[in-house]
Amino acid sequence: MTTPILAEYPDIGKGFCLILANFYYRYITGYVLSTMKQISSPEIPIYLLLYYAVILAIINFGNSNSLLKQLRHCIWGRRMIGYLKDFLLNVFLILFPIVFYPHLLKIENKKVVFNFLILLLFSITLVCTMSFPVKVNGMIFDFRVIPVVIGSLLGGISVSILLFTEMVAFRFLQGVPNTLPYLLSIAPTALLIISFLKYYKPETLFQKVASAIALCFATRMFVLVFYFLLTDDITLLFANDFFSSLFLIVFQSIFCGLYIWFTEYFKTNYYIQQKMNNSEKIKIISDIAASVAHEIRNPLTSVRGFIQLLGSGDLNQEKKIYYQKICLEELDRAQKIISDYLSLAKPDPENNEVIELEQEIHYACNILNSYANYQNIEIISTIKDRNVLIYGDKYKLRQAIINIGKNAIEAMSEDGVLEFEVHKHKKSALVIIRDNGIGMSVEQINRLGTPYYSTKDKGTGLGTMVSFSIIRKMQGSIDVQSEKWKGTTFTITLPLHDDR
Repeated sequence: MTTPILAEYPDIGKGFCLILANFYYRYITGYVLSTMKQISSPEIPIYLLLYYAVILAIINFGNSNSLLKQLRHCIWGRRMIGYLKDFLLNVFLILFPIVFYPHLLKIENKKVVFNFLILLLFSITLVCTMSFPVKVNGMIFDFRVIPVVIGSLLGGISVSILLFTEMVAFRFLQGVPNTLPYLLSIAPTALLIISFLKYYKPETLFQKVASAIALCFATRMFVLVFYFLLTDDITLLFANDFFSSLFLIVFQSIFCGLYIWFTEYFKTNYYIQQKMNNSEKIKIISDIAASVAHEIRNPLTSVRGFIQLLGSGDLNQEKKIYYQKICLEELDRAQKIISDYLSLAKPDPENNEVIELEQEIHYACNILNSYANYQNIEIISTIKDRNVLIYGDKYKLRQAIINIGKNAIEAMSEDGVLEFEVHKHKKSALVIIRDNGIGMSVEQINRLGTPYYSTKDKGTGLGTMVSFSIIRKMQGSIDVQSEKWKGTTFTITLPLHDDR
């Protein structure tokens, strides 16, 4: 009889286990950290906790002398010490494919690649479980049936045939006797599983779990009984404590059912995540559409106000030309907003240039004046420092300032005052927009700039969100200070052009 390689060189098996344990530890630690950064809830996937439990259990049972001494005082304790170590190692090895299964779901539609990876992972698990068996009552058991059944259920008929072939071939390479009787005992169970995969498709979770348990139990019992019948050693099966062997078979069957439950759990979560991603895409389209409508409303409102002013009879020719110029500029701004949103899929480079803040504030005040007059709001601009230069896209800066100014006007009642102030502070330019409107609470300030949150009854919150985004792209920041019924102050900080 050929001596098995692992029996002749036991250090190879120990080294392999250490390498695999080190891989698990590094992979899981990194995965836990990345998962906790990505998810907002404190929930951590169950299988990660299961891995840590297995690792800690192996360490504790290997190092806890007090527990071992207590267990040695009883017969069942002595048995359980040996069984539990082997069980934990086999469980540890069997869980290897489930680490990668959530990632394999991304290529589930590519059947050939998916089945190949399932075969590869469960082939590794099959070889490992056959290399480290469990000895019960003089008989050698291992968990080979679990990767065979699970791999067959996940990969289909082709994967099942290859796993059965690999199981017989590896047993032959181990030098275990009675290869032919084993092959004959395996054949009926292989036909059973292939027939099940071909003619029966479980749909509910209960059916899938129950099928895995039944297949695992039937496979293990059929192989065991047929093998002892073919080798004329059927009495050996019942000579010792048969219930210990039966307990091991039942344990493997239940474990197989739990394995399928975990795979279905991951699959369900993956499909839910895909649906959420699709819903998010639809929501983004809705946000863009609402944002376009909101941003275009501002220049159209300005144009409407100036057209009403042009209709009054006491205007001189100079004012008519000035109002006409502003109307055309606002219509051009509306056209540019539409072009910007149409180019979201392929953004065009921004038209950055040197901007003089004094001119932009005067321009914004002129735009907002027509709207403020109808609300009986006074606009005051204060330029404390001259020649305050920044660098960026002036059209987008106008868009941000006008958005904030328009929201300030709408937050005030009659006889309100809207103030614009520009000055330098160290190496930054400050634009302060202050109103004496209804103000905001701390909670409202914290939610400011998020989509679909607005303090106005018919607001969308997208205008403020776009304004915040524009300022951030210019390497600036917006600070909001507000008090209920006293007013709000927006402080826009932008880097000076000379310091960029």
